[in-house]
Amino acid sequence: MADSPAPRRILLVDCDAFYVQVARLEDPEGAGRAEFLIVGGSPDGRGVVTSASYSCRAFGVRSAMPTGRALQLCPQAMVAPVSRSACTERSRRVRAALDDLAPVVQPASIDEFYLDFTGTERLLKGESLADTGHRIRDAVLRASEIRVSVGGGTNRLVAKLAVSRAKPNGVFVVPPGGEEAFVEQLELRDLPGVGPSLLDALRDRGLRSVADVRRVEPEWLTRWFGDSRARWLQRRVRGQDESPVSRHDPRKSVSSERTFFRDLVRDDSLERELLRLTVSVAGSLRKEGLRARTLTVKVRDSDFTTRQRAHTFPEAVESESVIFPAARTLLADLRKRRRTGVRLLGVGLSNLSDRDAPRQLALFDDAVDSPDDLETDRDRRIARTVDALRTRFGRDAVLPGRIVDGGMRPRHSTDGRDGADDDPPPPSPGTP
Repeated sequence: MADSPAPRRILLVDCDAFYVQVARLEDPEGAGRAEFLIVGGSPDGRGVVTSASYSCRAFGVRSAMPTGRALQLCPQAMVAPVSRSACTERSRRVRAALDDLAPVVQPASIDEFYLDFTGTERLLKGESLADTGHRIRDAVLRASEIRVSVGGGTNRLVAKLAVSRAKPNGVFVVPPGGEEAFVEQLELRDLPGVGPSLLDALRDRGLRSVADVRRVEPEWLTRWFGDSRARWLQRRVRGQDESPVSRHDPRKSVSSERTFFRDLVRDDSLERELLRLTVSVAGSLRKEGLRARTLTVKVRDSDFTTRQRAHTFPEAVESESVIFPAARTLLADLRKRRRTGVRLLGVGLSNLSDRDAPRQLALFDDAVDSPDDLETDRDRRIARTVDALRTRFGRDAVLPGRIVDGGMRPRHSTDGRDGADDDPPPPSPGTP
């Protein structure tokens, strides 16, 4: 009988309160001395919390919370911005240190990295995964000045859950064979991938913990949620995950969003901002040599209700001349359903493919553009020519006339509060 394969050895390195750490390193005499620190936008505008120190979190401060609300909960906190370039540089230092320490490193975000040490037992002379985690934690701190927590187990899901137990600045490893017992202690809301809608559906049936779901017969889960989702949930509550750790994780989406200084009410103002975001996202898509089939438009209303609509093109596209008309239709649909002030607008492209991937041709199709083509070669050539001009002369060298005519110059900030200020306040009741 053949020997069973050795268990996988997966670690997740998670930078503790990453943006807070970077803000303190960048401003040691200011933010560096503040025990209670909030990184994000100004409380006087439309700023939101990007991150908060653990001392602030004890008062209920959370990311994405309005900064004004965060200061009500923790009035002694200092609010500080942090530059994107500083965060990127620190993330690169962490990544460089990990590349020297692990055979396979996969970034999950700017401050999370999966490592695969499967098959390295002999190379590491029998070092336990927990000892490897401690060694990596200390080496990353020396190389980048960033404190990290490390979670480990036999798969990515367990490592992700374990790192929550390790925080802050600790190491926690679930041993092989202990996955089910570890996960059984958790609430369903702790499981990655169990979103609000699924969580509500489970709660409607009296299921709140992992142990609750395990007691349900599989046939009932299938009847409630369908075969695919039921099987996924059964694997999740048992700590099972076959997804690999890969050096080359394909990008899943490209997006951009803007929070405004004041709620935008007028449709023409919103459409100009939508165009600006579309130009930015399409440019990023082309820069990475990608095309997209799915477009998503997101709005956050003045009462913080977040809504979105999506459209999937029949073929992958890359030019704003095709993307923007579809985005405008989605925005119009969102506005028709609920007309109110908009505090945030976002555009996302997903379902990505390589630009050089062959097009799916119809029978007897040839290389000549058809009048029915969604996006022509001419569309793509124009878009790439504009990209080259912006690279040479600056991002604002070539802009759609609608943006320029609107009198709106690009406005950027380090705290994520990019926005426009050209929309008048809503009229008073009875104003014509």
